[in-house]
Amino acid sequence: MAPSFRTLNSTHVLLVGTTEWVYPFSEALKTHTTASIQMVATTDEALSVLDRHSIDCVVSEYALDGRSGLDLLQTIRTETTTLPVILCTASGSEAIASDATSAGVTDYIAVTTPQEEFFDDILTRLTHAVRTSRRTITQRERARQFDAIFHDTQTATWVLGPDGSLRRVNQTAREMIEPDTAAVVGEHFWTLSWWTQSNETQADVRRIVERAIDGDFTQTVITRTFAEGESQAIELSVRPVRDETETIVSIIVEGVDITERVTLERELRESEKLHRVTLNNMTDTVLITDDTGEFTYVCPNVHFIFGYTADEIHDVGTIDHLLGETLFDRDELAADGVLKNIECTATDKAGREHTLLVNVREVSIQDGTLLYSCRDITKRKQREEALAALHKTTRELLYAETKQEISQVIVEDAATVLDLDASAVYLYEADKNVLEPVAYSTGMTRLNGPLPTFHTDSESLVGYSFVEDEARFFDDVHDSDRLKNLATEIRSGAYIPLGEHGVFIAASDIVGQFDAVLQELTDLLAATAEAALDRVTRESRLRKQDRELQQRNSQLTQLNRINEIIREIDQALVQAETRDEIEHAVCDLLTTKNRFSFAWIGITDPTTETVQPRAWAGAEQGYLDSVSFPVGTEEADPAGRTATTQELTKISNVADRLRQEPWRKKALERDYLSVLSVPLAYDEFKYGLLTVYAGTSDAFDERSQAVLAELGETIASATSAVERKNALLTTSNTRLEFEVHDPTFVFARLAHRAECTLTYQGGVQQTANGGYVFVSVTDAAVETVVAAAQELVAIDDVHPISEDDDEAILRLQLSQPFLALDLADHGAVLRHSTADGETATFVIDVPSSVDVRHINQLLIETFEDVELRSKQTFDRTSSRTLYSQFLEQITDRQLEVIQTAYYSGFFESPRERTGEEVAETLGISPPAFYRHVRTVQRKLFSTLFDEIGLPAVATSG
Repeated sequence: MAPSFRTLNSTHVLLVGTTEWVYPFSEALKTHTTASIQMVATTDEALSVLDRHSIDCVVSEYALDGRSGLDLLQTIRTETTTLPVILCTASGSEAIASDATSAGVTDYIAVTTPQEEFFDDILTRLTHAVRTSRRTITQRERARQFDAIFHDTQTATWVLGPDGSLRRVNQTAREMIEPDTAAVVGEHFWTLSWWTQSNETQADVRRIVERAIDGDFTQTVITRTFAEGESQAIELSVRPVRDETETIVSIIVEGVDITERVTLERELRESEKLHRVTLNNMTDTVLITDDTGEFTYVCPNVHFIFGYTADEIHDVGTIDHLLGETLFDRDELAADGVLKNIECTATDKAGREHTLLVNVREVSIQDGTLLYSCRDITKRKQREEALAALHKTTRELLYAETKQEISQVIVEDAATVLDLDASAVYLYEADKNVLEPVAYSTGMTRLNGPLPTFHTDSESLVGYSFVEDEARFFDDVHDSDRLKNLATEIRSGAYIPLGEHGVFIAASDIVGQFDAVLQELTDLLAATAEAALDRVTRESRLRKQDRELQQRNSQLTQLNRINEIIREIDQALVQAETRDEIEHAVCDLLTTKNRFSFAWIGITDPTTETVQPRAWAGAEQGYLDSVSFPVGTEEADPAGRTATTQELTKISNVADRLRQEPWRKKALERDYLSVLSVPLAYDEFKYGLLTVYAGTSDAFDERSQAVLAELGETIASATSAVERKNALLTTSNTRLEFEVHDPTFVFARLAHRAECTLTYQGGVQQTANGGYVFVSVTDAAVETVVAAAQELVAIDDVHPISEDDDEAILRLQLSQPFLALDLADHGAVLRHSTADGETATFVIDVPSSVDVRHINQLLIETFEDVELRSKQTFDRTSSRTLYSQFLEQITDRQLEVIQTAYYSGFFESPRERTGEEVAETLGISPPAFYRHVRTVQRKLFSTLFDEIGLPAVATSG
């Protein structure tokens, strides 16, 4: 290919016409160039191609179908003046050539006979036309570009001469200085007022301009500072402009205000610094990879999660080695652009497993296409799992009913909640004032050995936590001076007080195990345990209160029931006339209204040494006939035991010792489930025993026992009262004579000291100052007896009443009750008693309504050596009734006065002692003495005459 035709390569040439030279020219063009050729026949076709395609050159025949090539030229020039158009004709003339030139033809060629030389000429001229057109287009484009640049409102432009002097300046540059630029044209650029603020700036501008003069393109940033303190950053670009001979003809200086960009860059640098600091200190790790998973960026803080440095991460390989190959679905990422909160596990450099939350998004940062944001949620995951386990523990504790059970649940679940296998619970034992280990894991004993009991003080870690109510966490318990077991393998330890209940311990053999999360979980577990212990304590207290309330209600109900029984029994006792009525009434009232199943009263038979029933009521069902009641046998029915001990006997559950005691079987057959037997005793007199059977276990509480025991005394008292009343009314008596050898008897002691004989004369009266009795003295002087009596502690006072040659009467005030009073309380009367210092005799009248054995037992219990000498029965006259009626009408004081007067001889004739003397003995005035005597006499006569009546008085007519 000829070098001169190279310009036509890659051009698009349009051939217009049909003359004989057109086709050969097309072939020549194809032969010598690689131009693209398109052939048309008419003007219209040519214009259509020009509208639809980019054409670099048009070659046209002058004579076309219906129109001329000149018309085509004129039409093209209305659109563009730079497209090369060559007009060729075989019949050309000067006129045509002139018109073509006027129309703007690029070249006009007269066509000769087609030959090789002709086609070379056309190709040469076509090449020149295309080259010229391109150069014109380039120059115009450059001119337009220069004008656009020169008049750019954002860029200051200066045009300098080859020596650096100013030739031209645009409006933007003019606005940068106040002086008129016309005055500085021709001055060297670096001397102009734009750069004279500082020598440094001026030197920089001169340096870059001189480098451009030398032919180098240079660029720099200068800073202009204004008087107001503001500054402006300008980026200067200086380039030389050369002509076709490479000679520098001018220098173009462009200045762009980059103050904002510099500020932004400075802020960006600061932001990047802050970004680096943030990345280095944040816990999230950012990784960027390409599509193959190769790392293009590794966050500086990558060691926080993975333990590797940034350089080591690159050596690990691809992202799959860190996060796994199946982390996410690429199609899903492509559809959404970002995938958030992908949970996965990763192993760090030390082999520890981490739970991560990963966000993946598509990016285009340098060579990276995928950004991974990794957040370590291992602690959070552990906390969530621990809280879930703690929630399970809380549910389990809802069903725990004892402190021991709660402690065991806490220790068992601590391994899951805290991920620690060493834990224990100490509970406070108030009775012993110690903290005792009630639950502990095998891991705790493995690290510490057997857990000791601690005294409740501040000397130990456990005691200190409890006493001070303070939670303590230790990185190493060996740093504490309260550690008692220095050989323990425990290092980290938590001691959390459980309120008033005790202490929870969690431990590990690793130093510094308790971080903030584990401390929080330990506190939560301990708080849960404390709440459960509070609940159990509260419920236990409430149950206890309920039991106590129920017990009190039951006791109150039972008390009301018993009080009702007592009231009814008291009424019955008041109305009863005989002992049998009392006993039957008591048994009936105890068993009526389903109060008790069965009740009976019995007395001890000394002959058979058994208890013999006297009265009963209720569901007896043959029990008294089927069971014997021996006295003095441990296996006996409660009645036999009470008869032996004279104490209350209670059987709470008859079913106990069923095979050891035969009576229990008989009782159970009759549904007797509990039994109470109480003695009937009053003032040392025994009237048998009362035994009550109930149809429930534990029917007799302490209050019931006390009430029924008191009822036994009341029954005995009522029996005694009835017997005394009946003794006054009955005419049948038994006279007993006893001989007593007891030196402690007061009469025996006085007779022994005074060496006399004392005879009881009666007049027993019990007052607030003691008991008064009258005795006669023989065989000794009165003064001797009085002196001896004053020395005895048992005698508070002694008064001589009367004295003659044979005997004297004394009134003794005794400090202790006299036998006659005890006998009177049981219906018996002391008729006579003597004491001579060695022996004392007692003659006692016992009514038939009174059991002689009671009187006999009374003397045996009162004196040491008692012997019954005689026993005889006789009928007493009705005067006894008059005597009792008389005694009921007078007061004790009146009785004392009349007895003293009687034994003093006041009623003898002549009187042995005057009224004044008797009054002095009694310590009253004579008028009071005579008033008492007259009152007693009147009541005596009233009783006598009202009883026997007055005889009728005869009258005469």
